[in-house]
Amino acid sequence: MTIAMPPLDPRARWSVRVVDALTGDALAEHEPDAVCETASIGKVFLLIEVARRLADGRLSQDQRVRIPAEHVVADSGLLYRMLDQALTVHDAALLVGAVSDNLATNALISLCGVDDVRAVAAELGYRDTSLHDYIRNERTPEMPWTPSYGTARELADLMRRLGAGDVVSPAVSEQVLAWLATGTDTSMLADAFMLDPLAHPDPEYQGMLLRHKTGSTSFARIDIGWLQGPTATVAYAVAANWKGRSEDLRAPVIDAMRGLGEGIRRHVTGRGRAEADA
Repeated sequence: MTIAMPPLDPRARWSVRVVDALTGDALAEHEPDAVCETASIGKVFLLIEVARRLADGRLSQDQRVRIPAEHVVADSGLLYRMLDQALTVHDAALLVGAVSDNLATNALISLCGVDDVRAVAAELGYRDTSLHDYIRNERTPEMPWTPSYGTARELADLMRRLGAGDVVSPAVSEQVLAWLATGTDTSMLADAFMLDPLAHPDPEYQGMLLRHKTGSTSFARIDIGWLQGPTATVAYAVAANWKGRSEDLRAPVIDAMRGLGEGIRRHVTGRGRAEADA
């Protein structure tokens, strides 16, 4: 292990893994096989299925997406606030990558079929990680228990394989990464990279190139990504859950994520804090 693990609040359930993107060797980890609820992270599997269907011709980029009335949701995203919701497949996927759009997510799941999207993770060889359900305004006991779940080991491997062009095909991997390149949420681990949250599709601060996806609920924070720097490239996954606790642990959880992110930044850039501040 070459990246120091910051203190992790023991009141949360953690799953953490950082690997060298070229060799797959572990650089830091903590309970990498612990299964956590992963909020919006499973949307990456949806993007993989959409990209695959675009590549093989089952979908076209300018095809219009229908939003089923039973799956209209609000909260995360922009589409539910837009006057014109007649999006193309490509633009719906772009909204998922950029702002984790819930309404665009449900429209694309409905278009592809929830069972086919659920099957993507297993097809890639993952046993304990998947998109599990539509996004819901309210999750009642008769519904699937979570929209997505996963382990840091499998999610870090997913990001490593995307970066290597090894998910379905190089073209599919490249398309998924292009959508993720627009991601605006750098509030967690990626905050330590100090990139422009709204514009980092190309190498930016200290030569870092980031592709990542986050997930948030009232009891969870998750950040998975692929980060390339001048001296190294890593894939990472960090998940923290505190479901059932009376206190909100987002502050200590995000502090730990930022601490780990700082170690990752130093590793991929070869620069310490003093050099970053100079």
